[in-house]
Amino acid sequence: MDDIDTMMQDEDLSGPPKRNVFSQAITRISQIYQNYLDLWTPHAISRWIFAVFLLALFLLRIVLTQGWYIVTYALGIYHLNLFIAFLTPKIDPAMDFDDGEGPELPTRSNEEFRPFIRRLPEFKFWYSVTKSTLFALVCTLFDCFNIPVFWPILVMYFITLFCITMKRQIKHMIKYRYLPFTHGKPKYQNHEQGSRLTAPK
Repeated sequence: MDDIDTMMQDEDLSGPPKRNVFSQAITRISQIYQNYLDLWTPHAISRWIFAVFLLALFLLRIVLTQGWYIVTYALGIYHLNLFIAFLTPKIDPAMDFDDGEGPELPTRSNEEFRPFIRRLPEFKFWYSVTKSTLFALVCTLFDCFNIPVFWPILVMYFITLFCITMKRQIKHMIKYRYLPFTHGKPKYQNHEQGSRLTAPK
């Protein structure tokens, strides 16, 4: 009995370290992965060049193989949804506030500067585009995703959906008078020029 108890205790002691080694390896890999993402965060241009390169590689494979049109259509719809979320403010100005004190976007140039906060930040937009494109590339390696379909119908449907969605988004932007493409705080060049003119020689 003593031998059996000793063996059971040894097994109990040997269990957690193995699980700890595995979890530590996963944690270490995730830390290295996050470190590379953090290093790449400020380099927006190089990130998007890489994303466009992956997308071009995917489209080249689709054209050369003449297949996987369903995967291409799904990827296009997903990218369209990401783009709309990228253009949309985090707090929708169309929301109804009872007290009238809800957050509003600036409508005049002399109002206090309030940066445009997106529903989907630029980095998350790029990250989702890159991951989805890589996933679509992997899907083209499996014939089970190559479902035969008449691709011109998918193209026409996607173009129609894109036009309707963008028309709705542009109307929303015009109605609430905001632009989703702002870069930092405005520079008051007129004020600087005026101060130079009035400065004594």
